[in-house]
Amino acid sequence: MYTSLFDAVFADSFFSPRRTIYVVSDSQLEEIKLKQRQEELDNLEASRKMLEENYQSRIKMIDEREHELQEELKALAPAEKKTELSTEETEKCAVKT
Repeated sequence: MYTSLFDAVFADSFFSPRRTIYVVSDSQLEEIKLKQRQEELDNLEASRKMLEENYQSRIKMIDEREHELQEELKALAPAEKKTELSTEETEKCAVKT
């Protein structure tokens, strides 16, 4: 059987959305608000903990890399001084001759 356009428009939930309405007492509403605030607080605390752990981990990685670079600089420093000394000695010898 055919349905009319009128029936199709009003039967379609796109044009007439159905909303569910809940009626709660004031005490239930306060309990719901309290529960929502506690969940939000728990989420914030978990986020803070995760951020702090990530921060500490990153600091550790940076400190390790900084230590590695300092060790490499110490190892390279004497070699550079020797190179500088040999260059200076070569220049002095060239000036004397």
